Amino acid sequence: MNQLASERFLNDSIAGLNQTPKQLPCKYFYDQRGSQLFDQICETEDYYLTRTETAIMQRHADEMGNCLGKGVMLVEFGSGSSIKTRYLLDHLIQPVAYVPVDISREHLYESAGQISGDYPQIEVLPVCADFTKPFSLPNPKRRPSHDAVYFPGSTIGNFQPNQAKQLLESIAHMCGEQGGLLIGVDLRKDRETLERAYNDTQGVTAQFNLNLLHRMRNELGATIDVDAFEHHAFYNEEAGRIEIYLRSRIDQTIQLDGQTVEVEAGELIHTEYSHKYTVDGFAQLAAEAGWTLRRWWTDENDYFAVLHLVVL
Repeated sequence: MNQLASERFLNDSIAGLNQTPKQLPCKYFYDQRGSQLFDQICETEDYYLTRTETAIMQRHADEMGNCLGKGVMLVEFGSGSSIKTRYLLDHLIQPVAYVPVDISREHLYESAGQISGDYPQIEVLPVCADFTKPFSLPNPKRRPSHDAVYFPGSTIGNFQPNQAKQLLESIAHMCGEQGGLLIGVDLRKDRETLERAYNDTQGVTAQFNLNLLHRMRNELGATIDVDAFEHHAFYNEEAGRIEIYLRSRIDQTIQLDGQTVEVEAGELIHTEYSHKYTVDGFAQLAAEAGWTLRRWWTDENDYFAVLHLVVL
């Protein structure tokens, strides 16, 4: 992590721990170890999201490629391992470039190198950035007919609806006229299925959540008793979202950059939301941000949807 990114991590951590209730931004889950743990989560039996979305991509990637159109520069937000992306790249029509965007530099460049080797006809231009903040797109050697963003994995659900709208507005501005968006959205379903997905029996999600505290200790020099925290996740049906927290088992003190934060036994530190949508509900939110829904694909259980939208 470079100095600027480290300072942001520190400042965000201090600000979050001093809020009531306490919180830590979920974007800091993703260092190298966090990215690897998330890949493991995606392979667990309980976490239906990735295999369901992957099956949708396998089945309908040719239609998605046609919808995105010829000569596109594809920008992927939160690219991670870019596994699902390959189905899309296989079916794009004469794509000009692929721009994976991720906050985890090491993981990003490793994945980008693999994509570049497997798709020599596509210029791969990785960007290490926080996509929730403004960043510049690279200039490919060939001029694209238009830009499109691929935003898989239901990451949009991590944002409060007003924040999601702001991000969708930013994407619309980035893509410009004729721009496209292909986005994964997790759909509302029964509580049992949802809560099992975020409390996998192997405990990988718990490790992933706790890794945020390990990062604070290792990278920021924080004094934290990580073993005295536990993972806590549940479905808030009224708000339509999974809520994820770190819960302290004991009274303890966190020291960070000369500041002291008291944490009581049983106190929760919020780390992530995962909002669940209906297709109509998300389409309405996107319309308020300048997008119009053109087409969508889902699975036989209506667990997950991939939506294609265009700038109005």
